[in-house]
Amino acid sequence: MALEERTYERILRKQEALDQLRPFNQGALHKLQETFRVDMTYNSNAIEGNSLSLSETKLVLEEGLTIGGKTFKEHLEVTNHAKAIDFVESLVNKKEIVEIDVLNIHALVLDRINPENAGFYRIGGVRISGTDYIPPSTAKVPHLMKEIYRLLNIKSGEPIETAAIIHQKFVDIHPFIDGNGRTARLLLNLYLMRNGYPPVIILQVERKKYIRTIMQSRMENNITVFANFVAKAVERSLDIYLDSLGTESKEYLTLAEAAKISRNGYSGEYLSLLARTGKIGAIKFGRNWKITKEALSEYEIMNERRRD
Repeated sequence: MALEERTYERILRKQEALDQLRPFNQGALHKLQETFRVDMTYNSNAIEGNSLSLSETKLVLEEGLTIGGKTFKEHLEVTNHAKAIDFVESLVNKKEIVEIDVLNIHALVLDRINPENAGFYRIGGVRISGTDYIPPSTAKVPHLMKEIYRLLNIKSGEPIETAAIIHQKFVDIHPFIDGNGRTARLLLNLYLMRNGYPPVIILQVERKKYIRTIMQSRMENNITVFANFVAKAVERSLDIYLDSLGTESKEYLTLAEAAKISRNGYSGEYLSLLARTGKIGAIKFGRNWKITKEALSEYEIMNERRRD
């Protein structure tokens, strides 16, 4: 399996804990879903260069406001992406995902922005900025996309790893003239949600790492690096869902605060290294890593047992 063992063990425990909370409080779940809808829209668009802030994105979606100094296209990217999320959620319990479903997701992403190409495979070659990689020729796209549709419906294997493979193969094919990144992240979430996981948010502040792991997995022809990047995003979502839907809200500490109470005297810098490599159950809020007392204690106890 491609996923780092400690990260995967934590994810399984947290997924089990989340399942034990079912049926969820519907009021709390709706509020959480609305928050994710805004955050996913902001971060996915920001990765592609949209300049609307998180608060501005929220105003456009929830108040229908127009933000001064921002382009009409940027506003459409916000409303389009939110509609695409809604459509993806409608597909979660569908028996089989087929080609038209993916084309419709893309059509929503580019609606009124690039109507002649919305929902249609590209008819020309494309280049991916910042890389020497050249996607396959137009003639090969429909055939190559058949593998994406097959993967979207498989039930065997590890879901996080499969979701990462779907995303990786999709961006490698680059089937559309525009909107590939947004569509890839929506398909990543579609597969995760169809397999019992909450949706994930690829954070804008991790854009460089996100692109770097995709490029590394492509060059090495090995999904491990990107799959572990996705796994950390899954763990973050599980933590947020557990915190929001659980009976007790947990207190998150900065790594500097956690270092002060570390029973083994771990420094903030060392905890940061553990967080970045997925060895400890820290999650990222914006640019900052945070951790609960429980997660810190769990890691320290496990490390002590390994030394004994």
